[in-house]
Amino acid sequence: MPKNLSEHRETWTTIFIFITIVTIISSLFHFAIVNLYPSRIYIGGLMWCPAVAAIVTLKLKKRPISSLNWNWGNWKYIRFSYFIPALYGVITYILIWIFGFGSLTNREAITDWAKDLGLIGIGTLNTTSIIVIAIILLGTIEVIRSAATTLGEEIGWRGFFIYELRKVLSFTGVSLFSGIVWASWHWPLIVYYGDNVILELTTFYVVIIAMSFIMTYYTFKSKSLWPAVIFHAVSNVYIQKILPELTIKNEGTEHWLGENGIMFAIVTCIFGFYFWRKAIKEKL
Repeated sequence: MPKNLSEHRETWTTIFIFITIVTIISSLFHFAIVNLYPSRIYIGGLMWCPAVAAIVTLKLKKRPISSLNWNWGNWKYIRFSYFIPALYGVITYILIWIFGFGSLTNREAITDWAKDLGLIGIGTLNTTSIIVIAIILLGTIEVIRSAATTLGEEIGWRGFFIYELRKVLSFTGVSLFSGIVWASWHWPLIVYYGDNVILELTTFYVVIIAMSFIMTYYTFKSKSLWPAVIFHAVSNVYIQKILPELTIKNEGTEHWLGENGIMFAIVTCIFGFYFWRKAIKEKL
């Protein structure tokens, strides 16, 4: 058997082992999220399943955990990994506001937001000040907190999985394959929490695959898993915590909003296409 064919077979075996392990242990947390309470605890555990699967796979293959790209990498990629998801989130909601799929939050909603963040009673803060302080707090402290859970996912997906795929697939193949697996890993949550399951699964797959192209690009460019950790955390905070709080759903347009919304799928798809072309041009 030619050496390269043997190596390809060994790589696909490693990939199969990783996917099998992550599926088995994740199913336990999916069950807990759907059937037990509180779900937030189990979601945190679920997000660490890819890391556990990667570590177990490395141990089975007698490879050191230090073989993952733990180095911080170039600060340029860390900055971009904060800026890009914040940018596509803001663009998404600006388009939502412009086209009337959602309206800017009223003062009462901002007050409720301020109460949740403990900002009520601090001096004489006006609405603008509350919004600015809230965005600063969520964009820093909440991103750091979120990174504690996205780290678990990214050790597995970008720290280990895409590097195995890179041995047997092109950049396009790595991004597409890993994106499909990553999106499929979420499907029980979409089915359980979704209102329009078919639509939300479709938009979610578009979003996740598009993000996969961007995050694969920055992971390979930086040779570090940390840009993906930051990117993932920032994306979650802006699209789940910040921008929805500034938006009121208009009747009949709810499927355009949120992380499973049509507008977010359109915007991230455009970003993903750009980074796909960029990676091809740079022969990544």
